[in-house]
Amino acid sequence: MPMSLGFKQRLLPLLPQIAAHYGTPFHIYDEVGIKETCRELIEAFSNVTDFKEYFAVKALPNPSILSLISEMGCGFDCSSIPELHLARQSGAASSDIMFTSNNTSSAELEVAFADGGCILNLDDLSMLNRLPHKPDLISFRYNPGDRRVGNSIIGQPIESKFGITHHQIEVAYRAAHEAGISRFGLHTMIISNERNHNYMVQTVEMLLEIAQELSSDLGIKLEFINMGGGLGIPYHPEDFPLDLKSMADAITEQLHTFCQTNGFEPRLYLESGRYITGPSGVLVTTVINRKNTYRQYVGVDASMSSLMRPAMYGAYHHIEVFEKTEADEQECVDIVGSLCENNDKFAIQRQIPATIVGDLIIIHDTGAHGHAMGFNYNGRLRPKELLLKPDGTVSLIRRQETTEDYFATLSFKPDQFYPIPADNITMTQNDTT
Repeated sequence: MPMSLGFKQRLLPLLPQIAAHYGTPFHIYDEVGIKETCRELIEAFSNVTDFKEYFAVKALPNPSILSLISEMGCGFDCSSIPELHLARQSGAASSDIMFTSNNTSSAELEVAFADGGCILNLDDLSMLNRLPHKPDLISFRYNPGDRRVGNSIIGQPIESKFGITHHQIEVAYRAAHEAGISRFGLHTMIISNERNHNYMVQTVEMLLEIAQELSSDLGIKLEFINMGGGLGIPYHPEDFPLDLKSMADAITEQLHTFCQTNGFEPRLYLESGRYITGPSGVLVTTVINRKNTYRQYVGVDASMSSLMRPAMYGAYHHIEVFEKTEADEQECVDIVGSLCENNDKFAIQRQIPATIVGDLIIIHDTGAHGHAMGFNYNGRLRPKELLLKPDGTVSLIRRQETTEDYFATLSFKPDQFYPIPADNITMTQNDTT
Protein backbone atom coordinates (compact mmCIF):
# COMPACT_ATOMS: atom_id res chain seq x y z
CA MET A 1 0.00 0.00 0.00
CA PRO A 2 1.19 3.57 -0.63
CA MET A 3 2.43 5.32 2.54
CA SER A 4 2.58 2.75 5.32
CA LEU A 5 0.23 2.88 8.28
CA GLY A 6 3.19 3.55 10.55
CA PHE A 7 4.33 6.53 8.46
CA LYS A 8 0.79 7.92 8.50
CA GLN A 9 0.52 7.54 12.27
CA ARG A 10 3.83 9.33 12.74
CA LEU A 11 3.23 12.13 10.23
CA LEU A 12 -0.44 13.07 9.95
CA PRO A 13 -1.01 14.29 13.55
CA LEU A 14 1.94 16.66 13.09
CA LEU A 15 1.32 17.71 9.50
CA PRO A 16 -0.60 20.99 10.06
CA GLN A 17 2.12 22.25 12.39
CA ILE A 18 4.89 21.17 10.01
CA ALA A 19 3.19 22.86 7.06
CA ALA A 20 2.61 26.04 9.06
CA HIS A 21 6.23 26.15 10.22
CA TYR A 22 8.01 25.31 6.96
CA GLY A 23 5.45 26.29 4.34
CA THR A 24 4.58 24.11 1.38
CA PRO A 25 5.57 22.48 -0.88
CA PHE A 26 8.04 20.05 0.68
CA HIS A 27 9.15 16.45 0.46
CA ILE A 28 9.25 14.82 3.88
CA TYR A 29 10.94 11.48 4.57
CA ASP A 30 10.39 8.94 7.35
CA GLU A 31 13.60 7.90 9.13
CA VAL A 32 11.90 4.96 10.84
CA GLY A 33 10.53 3.60 7.56
CA ILE A 34 13.85 3.90 5.71
CA LYS A 35 15.75 2.09 8.45
CA GLU A 36 13.10 -0.63 8.75
CA THR A 37 13.27 -1.33 5.01
CA CYS A 38 17.08 -1.53 5.09
CA ARG A 39 16.85 -3.93 8.02
CA GLU A 40 14.23 -6.11 6.30
CA LEU A 41 16.28 -6.28 3.10
CA ILE A 42 19.47 -7.30 4.89
CA GLU A 43 17.64 -9.83 7.06
CA ALA A 44 15.96 -11.40 4.02
CA PHE A 45 19.40 -12.30 2.60
CA SER A 46 20.94 -13.26 5.93
CA ASN A 47 21.54 -16.86 4.78
CA VAL A 48 23.58 -15.75 1.78
CA THR A 49 27.29 -16.24 2.48
CA ASP A 50 28.03 -12.56 1.78
CA PHE A 51 25.35 -10.01 0.85
CA LYS A 52 25.53 -6.22 0.52
CA GLU A 53 23.03 -3.58 -0.52
CA TYR A 54 24.45 -0.65 -2.52
CA PHE A 55 21.81 2.08 -2.31
CA ALA A 56 21.25 3.83 -5.66
CA VAL A 57 22.24 7.40 -4.82
CA LYS A 58 20.31 8.75 -7.82
CA ALA A 59 17.05 7.85 -6.07
CA LEU A 60 17.53 10.26 -3.15
CA PRO A 61 20.88 12.12 -3.18
CA ASN A 62 20.64 13.83 0.19
CA PRO A 63 23.57 13.54 2.65
CA SER A 64 21.28 13.15 5.66
CA ILE A 65 19.50 10.21 4.05
CA LEU A 66 22.75 8.64 2.85
CA SER A 67 24.16 8.81 6.37
CA LEU A 68 21.14 6.92 7.71
CA ILE A 69 21.51 4.25 5.06
CA SER A 70 25.26 3.97 5.69
CA GLU A 71 24.57 3.44 9.41
CA MET A 72 22.49 0.41 8.43
CA GLY A 73 25.55 -1.17 6.78
CA CYS A 74 24.70 -0.37 3.17
CA GLY A 75 27.04 0.88 0.47
CA PHE A 76 26.27 3.19 -2.45
CA ASP A 77 25.74 2.83 -6.18
CA CYS A 78 27.01 5.99 -7.94
CA SER A 79 26.93 7.10 -11.56
CA SER A 80 28.48 10.59 -11.56
CA ILE A 81 31.14 12.72 -9.90
CA PRO A 82 28.72 14.49 -7.52
CA GLU A 83 27.28 11.13 -6.45
CA LEU A 84 30.80 9.84 -5.75
CA HIS A 85 31.46 12.91 -3.60
CA LEU A 86 28.18 12.40 -1.72
CA ALA A 87 29.03 8.76 -1.00
CA ARG A 88 32.52 9.60 0.22
CA GLN A 89 31.26 12.45 2.37
CA SER A 90 28.90 9.97 4.00
CA GLY A 91 31.92 7.99 5.17
CA ALA A 92 31.76 5.19 2.61
CA ALA A 93 34.95 3.19 2.11
CA SER A 94 36.14 2.25 -1.38
CA SER A 95 34.56 -1.20 -1.08
CA ASP A 96 31.26 0.46 -0.17
CA ILE A 97 31.03 2.38 -3.46
CA MET A 98 30.02 0.88 -6.79
CA PHE A 99 30.65 3.26 -9.70
CA THR A 100 28.31 2.28 -12.51
CA SER A 101 28.41 4.97 -15.16
CA ASN A 102 27.77 5.01 -18.87
CA ASN A 103 29.17 7.20 -21.63
CA THR A 104 31.87 7.88 -19.06
CA SER A 105 34.39 10.70 -19.46
CA SER A 106 38.07 10.49 -18.59
CA ALA A 107 37.50 13.13 -15.90
CA GLU A 108 34.93 10.88 -14.22
CA LEU A 109 37.33 7.94 -14.29
CA GLU A 110 40.02 10.08 -12.63
CA VAL A 111 37.65 10.97 -9.79
CA ALA A 112 36.59 7.34 -9.45
CA PHE A 113 40.23 6.42 -8.77
CA ALA A 114 40.77 9.33 -6.36
CA ASP A 115 40.38 9.23 -2.56
CA GLY A 116 40.87 5.48 -2.21
CA GLY A 117 38.93 4.51 -5.31
CA CYS A 118 35.80 2.39 -5.59
CA ILE A 119 34.53 -0.72 -7.33
CA LEU A 120 34.53 0.08 -11.04
CA ASN A 121 31.62 -1.33 -13.02
CA LEU A 122 32.44 -0.77 -16.69
CA ASP A 123 29.60 -0.20 -19.14
CA ASP A 124 31.72 -0.56 -22.26
CA LEU A 125 34.70 -2.68 -23.23
CA SER A 126 36.49 0.38 -24.64
CA MET A 127 36.62 1.90 -21.14
CA LEU A 128 39.24 -0.70 -20.22
CA ASN A 129 41.84 1.13 -22.34
CA ARG A 130 40.94 4.53 -20.86
CA LEU A 131 41.45 3.69 -17.21
CA PRO A 132 44.03 6.05 -15.66
CA HIS A 133 45.37 3.22 -13.49
CA LYS A 134 45.03 -0.53 -13.36
CA PRO A 135 42.51 -1.41 -10.63
CA ASP A 136 42.65 -4.52 -8.47
CA LEU A 137 39.00 -5.28 -9.10
CA ILE A 138 36.59 -4.49 -11.93
CA SER A 139 33.15 -5.51 -13.03
CA PHE A 140 31.39 -5.36 -16.38
CA ARG A 141 27.75 -4.46 -16.88
CA TYR A 142 25.96 -7.13 -18.89
CA ASN A 143 23.14 -6.48 -21.36
CA PRO A 144 21.48 -9.76 -22.40
CA GLY A 145 19.78 -8.26 -25.47
CA ASP A 146 16.89 -10.28 -26.82
CA ARG A 147 17.58 -13.09 -24.35
CA ARG A 148 15.49 -11.14 -21.83
CA VAL A 149 12.66 -8.59 -21.80
CA GLY A 150 12.50 -5.26 -20.01
CA ASN A 151 9.69 -2.84 -19.24
CA SER A 152 8.47 0.63 -20.20
CA ILE A 153 10.71 2.44 -17.71
CA ILE A 154 14.10 1.02 -18.64
CA GLY A 155 13.20 -0.23 -22.12
CA GLN A 156 13.94 -3.48 -23.93
CA PRO A 157 17.53 -4.68 -23.36
CA ILE A 158 18.25 -4.96 -27.08
CA GLU A 159 17.35 -1.26 -27.46
CA SER A 160 19.18 -0.17 -24.31
CA LYS A 161 22.36 1.90 -24.32
CA PHE A 162 23.59 0.11 -21.19
CA GLY A 163 26.12 -2.71 -20.91
CA ILE A 164 28.01 -5.14 -23.10
CA THR A 165 26.46 -7.91 -25.19
CA HIS A 166 26.48 -11.63 -24.53
CA HIS A 167 29.04 -12.11 -27.30
CA GLN A 168 31.34 -9.51 -25.73
CA ILE A 169 31.41 -11.04 -22.25
CA GLU A 170 34.27 -13.49 -22.76
CA VAL A 171 36.20 -10.94 -24.85
CA ALA A 172 35.91 -8.35 -22.09
CA TYR A 173 37.04 -10.57 -19.23
CA ARG A 174 39.87 -12.09 -21.25
CA ALA A 175 41.13 -8.60 -22.17
CA ALA A 176 40.95 -7.46 -18.55
CA HIS A 177 42.75 -10.58 -17.37
CA GLU A 178 45.49 -10.14 -19.97
CA ALA A 179 45.85 -6.52 -18.82
CA GLY A 180 46.86 -7.82 -15.39
CA ILE A 181 43.56 -7.49 -13.55
CA SER A 182 42.86 -10.56 -11.45
CA ARG A 183 39.70 -9.81 -9.45
CA PHE A 184 36.29 -9.60 -11.09
CA GLY A 185 32.58 -9.09 -10.60
CA LEU A 186 29.57 -9.11 -12.92
CA HIS A 187 26.61 -6.72 -12.97
CA THR A 188 23.33 -6.36 -14.80
CA MET A 189 20.18 -4.23 -14.55
CA ILE A 190 17.46 -4.82 -17.09
CA ILE A 191 14.26 -3.93 -15.27
CA SER A 192 12.86 -1.13 -13.12
CA ASN A 193 10.04 -1.07 -10.57
CA GLU A 194 9.46 -4.82 -10.92
CA ARG A 195 7.16 -6.44 -8.33
CA ASN A 196 7.25 -9.97 -9.75
CA HIS A 197 9.99 -11.56 -7.66
CA ASN A 198 10.43 -14.41 -10.18
CA TYR A 199 11.96 -11.93 -12.60
CA MET A 200 14.71 -11.12 -10.13
CA VAL A 201 15.30 -14.82 -9.42
CA GLN A 202 15.71 -15.39 -13.17
CA THR A 203 18.20 -12.52 -13.32
CA VAL A 204 20.42 -14.17 -10.70
CA GLU A 205 20.10 -17.48 -12.52
CA MET A 206 21.35 -15.77 -15.69
CA LEU A 207 24.31 -14.20 -13.87
CA LEU A 208 25.30 -17.52 -12.32
CA GLU A 209 25.24 -19.18 -15.75
CA ILE A 210 27.76 -16.60 -16.97
CA ALA A 211 29.83 -17.03 -13.80
CA GLN A 212 30.03 -20.73 -14.55
CA GLU A 213 31.03 -20.08 -18.16
CA LEU A 214 33.80 -17.66 -17.13
CA SER A 215 35.11 -20.14 -14.59
CA SER A 216 35.08 -23.00 -17.08
CA ASP A 217 36.40 -21.12 -20.13
CA LEU A 218 38.81 -18.57 -18.61
CA GLY A 219 39.50 -19.88 -15.12
CA ILE A 220 37.99 -16.68 -13.66
CA LYS A 221 36.09 -17.03 -10.40
CA LEU A 222 33.82 -14.05 -9.96
CA GLU A 223 34.07 -12.47 -6.52
CA PHE A 224 30.56 -11.08 -6.79
CA ILE A 225 27.48 -10.91 -8.91
CA ASN A 226 25.42 -7.73 -8.79
CA MET A 227 21.76 -8.25 -9.68
CA GLY A 228 21.29 -4.49 -10.04
CA GLY A 229 18.25 -2.74 -8.65
CA GLY A 230 14.75 -2.53 -10.00
CA LEU A 231 12.81 -3.89 -7.02
CA GLY A 232 9.33 -2.42 -7.32
CA ILE A 233 6.89 -0.84 -4.89
CA PRO A 234 3.07 -0.76 -5.02
CA TYR A 235 2.20 2.74 -6.18
CA HIS A 236 -1.51 1.88 -6.57
CA PRO A 237 -3.44 0.94 -3.42
CA GLU A 238 -4.54 -2.32 -5.08
CA ASP A 239 -1.05 -3.32 -6.25
CA PHE A 240 0.52 -6.43 -4.73
CA PRO A 241 3.87 -5.84 -2.99
CA LEU A 242 7.10 -7.56 -3.95
CA ASP A 243 7.42 -10.91 -2.17
CA LEU A 244 10.83 -10.18 -0.69
CA LYS A 245 11.08 -13.39 1.35
CA SER A 246 10.27 -15.70 -1.56
CA MET A 247 12.73 -13.83 -3.76
CA ALA A 248 15.52 -13.98 -1.19
CA ASP A 249 14.92 -17.63 -0.35
CA ALA A 250 15.01 -18.69 -4.01
CA ILE A 251 18.17 -16.68 -4.72
CA THR A 252 19.87 -18.03 -1.59
CA GLU A 253 19.14 -21.58 -2.73
CA GLN A 254 20.53 -20.78 -6.19
CA LEU A 255 23.79 -19.52 -4.70
CA HIS A 256 24.21 -22.54 -2.42
CA THR A 257 23.55 -24.93 -5.31
CA PHE A 258 26.07 -23.07 -7.46
CA CYS A 259 28.66 -23.42 -4.69
CA GLN A 260 28.09 -27.16 -4.41
CA THR A 261 28.61 -27.55 -8.16
CA ASN A 262 31.48 -25.11 -8.70
CA GLY A 263 33.32 -25.02 -5.39
CA PHE A 264 32.87 -21.28 -4.81
CA GLU A 265 30.04 -18.87 -4.11
CA PRO A 266 30.25 -15.27 -5.35
CA ARG A 267 29.07 -12.51 -3.06
CA LEU A 268 25.63 -11.13 -3.86
CA TYR A 269 25.17 -7.40 -4.38
CA LEU A 270 21.91 -5.50 -4.85
CA GLU A 271 21.36 -1.84 -5.82
CA SER A 272 17.91 -0.94 -4.54
CA GLY A 273 16.95 2.71 -4.51
CA ARG A 274 13.21 3.10 -4.94
CA TYR A 275 12.49 0.05 -2.76
CA ILE A 276 14.30 1.55 0.24
CA THR A 277 13.21 5.18 0.20
CA GLY A 278 10.26 5.46 -2.21
CA PRO A 279 7.40 4.61 0.18
CA SER A 280 9.05 6.56 3.01
CA GLY A 281 8.60 9.93 1.35
CA VAL A 282 5.65 12.15 0.41
CA LEU A 283 5.26 15.50 -1.32
CA VAL A 284 3.02 17.86 0.64
CA THR A 285 1.48 20.71 -1.32
CA THR A 286 -1.37 23.19 -0.81
CA VAL A 287 -4.43 23.88 -2.96
CA ILE A 288 -4.05 27.46 -4.19
CA ASN A 289 -6.62 27.61 -6.99
CA ARG A 290 -9.69 25.93 -8.44
CA LYS A 291 -10.70 26.28 -12.07
CA ASN A 292 -13.78 24.96 -13.86
CA THR A 293 -13.66 24.94 -17.69
CA TYR A 294 -13.95 21.80 -19.82
CA ARG A 295 -12.66 19.98 -16.76
CA GLN A 296 -12.34 20.78 -13.10
CA TYR A 297 -8.79 21.68 -12.12
CA VAL A 298 -7.26 21.75 -8.67
CA GLY A 299 -4.17 23.96 -8.73
CA VAL A 300 -1.47 23.34 -6.11
CA ASP A 301 1.70 25.19 -5.13
CA ALA A 302 4.00 22.40 -6.40
CA SER A 303 4.72 21.76 -10.07
CA MET A 304 6.23 18.87 -11.99
CA SER A 305 9.59 20.51 -11.29
CA SER A 306 9.06 18.98 -7.81
CA LEU A 307 7.89 15.57 -9.08
CA MET A 308 8.21 14.80 -12.76
CA ARG A 309 7.40 11.06 -12.80
CA PRO A 310 3.71 11.53 -13.71
CA ALA A 311 4.61 13.79 -16.65
CA MET A 312 7.65 11.82 -17.79
CA TYR A 313 6.36 8.25 -17.43
CA GLY A 314 2.62 8.67 -16.99
CA ALA A 315 3.33 7.28 -13.53
CA TYR A 316 0.62 6.97 -10.90
CA HIS A 317 1.14 8.44 -7.44
CA HIS A 318 -1.59 7.93 -4.88
CA ILE A 319 -3.02 11.23 -3.63
CA GLU A 320 -5.01 12.05 -0.53
CA VAL A 321 -6.53 15.23 0.80
CA PHE A 322 -5.53 15.79 4.41
CA GLU A 323 -8.32 14.98 6.89
CA LYS A 324 -10.75 13.96 4.12
CA THR A 325 -11.77 10.42 3.17
CA GLU A 326 -13.81 8.46 0.66
CA ALA A 327 -16.83 9.14 2.87
CA ASP A 328 -16.64 12.84 1.97
CA GLU A 329 -18.09 14.35 -1.20
CA GLN A 330 -16.00 13.27 -4.18
CA GLU A 331 -15.05 15.08 -7.39
CA CYS A 332 -13.24 14.15 -10.60
CA VAL A 333 -10.36 16.56 -11.23
CA ASP A 334 -6.97 17.14 -12.77
CA ILE A 335 -4.45 18.15 -10.11
CA VAL A 336 -2.06 20.60 -11.71
CA GLY A 337 0.95 22.81 -11.12
CA SER A 338 1.90 26.20 -12.58
CA LEU A 339 4.28 25.34 -15.42
CA CYS A 340 3.49 26.48 -18.94
CA GLU A 341 3.16 22.84 -20.02
CA ASN A 342 -0.11 20.92 -20.25
CA ASN A 343 1.50 17.75 -18.88
CA ASP A 344 2.23 19.54 -15.58
CA LYS A 345 -0.29 17.30 -13.85
CA PHE A 346 0.04 15.10 -10.78
CA ALA A 347 -3.25 13.34 -11.55
CA ILE A 348 -5.64 13.29 -14.51
CA GLN A 349 -9.37 12.77 -14.02
CA ARG A 350 -8.78 11.43 -10.53
CA GLN A 351 -11.60 10.91 -8.03
CA ILE A 352 -10.64 12.67 -4.80
CA PRO A 353 -12.54 14.29 -1.92
CA ALA A 354 -13.79 17.75 -2.87
CA THR A 355 -11.19 20.41 -2.05
CA ILE A 356 -11.13 24.05 -1.13
CA VAL A 357 -8.28 26.54 -1.34
CA GLY A 358 -5.92 25.94 1.60
CA ASP A 359 -6.37 22.15 1.76
CA LEU A 360 -3.19 20.10 2.12
CA ILE A 361 -2.61 17.50 -0.60
CA ILE A 362 -0.36 14.52 0.17
CA ILE A 363 1.27 12.85 -2.85
CA HIS A 364 2.57 9.42 -1.88
CA ASP A 365 5.76 7.50 -2.68
CA THR A 366 7.99 10.43 -3.61
CA GLY A 367 10.96 9.25 -1.55
CA ALA A 368 12.74 8.09 -4.72
CA HIS A 369 13.10 9.92 -8.04
CA GLY A 370 11.05 12.82 -6.66
CA HIS A 371 13.19 15.75 -5.60
CA ALA A 372 16.17 14.09 -7.31
CA MET A 373 14.62 14.57 -10.76
CA GLY A 374 13.70 18.21 -10.16
CA PHE A 375 14.47 20.97 -12.63
CA ASN A 376 14.09 24.72 -13.14
CA TYR A 377 12.06 25.16 -16.31
CA ASN A 378 9.90 28.30 -16.22
CA GLY A 379 12.10 29.51 -13.38
CA ARG A 380 10.27 27.24 -10.94
CA LEU A 381 12.34 26.48 -7.87
CA ARG A 382 12.79 23.08 -6.26
CA PRO A 383 11.20 22.56 -2.84
CA LYS A 384 12.73 21.89 0.56
CA GLU A 385 13.33 18.43 1.98
CA LEU A 386 12.47 17.46 5.55
CA LEU A 387 13.23 14.44 7.71
CA LEU A 388 10.76 13.10 10.27
CA LYS A 389 12.75 11.55 13.10
CA PRO A 390 11.72 8.72 15.44
CA ASP A 391 11.03 11.11 18.34
CA GLY A 392 8.62 13.19 16.23
CA THR A 393 10.98 16.08 15.62
CA VAL A 394 11.47 17.35 12.07
CA SER A 395 14.74 18.52 10.52
CA LEU A 396 15.28 20.62 7.44
CA ILE A 397 17.75 18.57 5.37
CA ARG A 398 17.69 20.71 2.22
CA ARG A 399 16.39 24.26 1.99
CA GLN A 400 14.22 25.25 -0.92
CA GLU A 401 15.88 26.99 -3.83
CA THR A 402 15.82 30.76 -4.02
CA THR A 403 15.80 33.26 -6.85
CA GLU A 404 19.44 33.95 -5.99
CA ASP A 405 20.23 30.25 -6.58
CA TYR A 406 18.51 30.42 -9.97
CA PHE A 407 20.69 33.35 -11.05
CA ALA A 408 23.91 32.11 -9.38
CA THR A 409 25.43 30.74 -12.60
CA LEU A 410 25.02 34.16 -14.23
CA SER A 411 27.57 35.61 -11.81
CA PHE A 412 31.01 34.88 -13.24
CA LYS A 413 34.29 36.44 -14.30
CA PRO A 414 33.93 37.82 -17.85
CA ASP A 415 35.73 35.71 -20.42
CA GLN A 416 35.88 36.96 -24.01
CA PHE A 417 37.55 34.60 -26.46
CA TYR A 418 38.53 35.47 -30.04
CA PRO A 419 39.13 32.28 -32.06
CA ILE A 420 41.62 32.53 -34.90
CA PRO A 421 39.96 31.91 -38.30
CA ALA A 422 40.91 28.53 -39.76
CA ASP A 423 42.68 30.15 -42.73
CA ASN A 424 44.92 32.13 -40.37
CA ILE A 425 45.80 28.98 -38.40
CA THR A 426 46.89 27.23 -41.62
CA MET A 427 48.90 30.29 -42.65
CA THR A 428 50.59 30.54 -39.26
CA GLN A 429 51.54 26.86 -39.37
CA ASN A 430 53.02 27.30 -42.86
CA ASP A 431 55.04 30.29 -41.71
CA THR A 432 56.70 28.25 -38.95
CA THR A 433 57.80 25.38 -41.20
